[in-house]
Amino acid sequence: MSDIPDYQDRGLLKWMGFYLSDHTEIINKDKKIRSNVNLAKEQMGSEEIQEVLARSALKRLPVSIQKEARDLEGCYPDDIIGLIEGGDELGLYISGHKVGYDEIRHIELLDWHKWSELQ
Repeated sequence: MSDIPDYQDRGLLKWMGFYLSDHTEIINKDKKIRSNVNLAKEQMGSEEIQEVLARSALKRLPVSIQKEARDLEGCYPDDIIGLIEGGDELGLYISGHKVGYDEIRHIELLDWHKWSELQ
């Protein structure tokens, strides 16, 4: 019986490498959010912004807007994408978001096709 080594229980150390699925899900979500970095797009002048807005309203095309705001780490938020639903003297309503005219850094028309035109 002396040939069999005695079992040494490591106590809590053996559990240090295990994470619950909830924890790994939260960690992976946090990594995904931190890795999403939106780079600054070209700063547009008010005339250029007005031209794009006019074309969007005329042809009823969706737009993508990058706001001037940044988070604490200096990254821009995700673009606001959608159709212009309306507006007032201070800004626009796009897909339920209010965007002030002075908040628009960059705006562009999105290429959009009807589902019936897709091949």
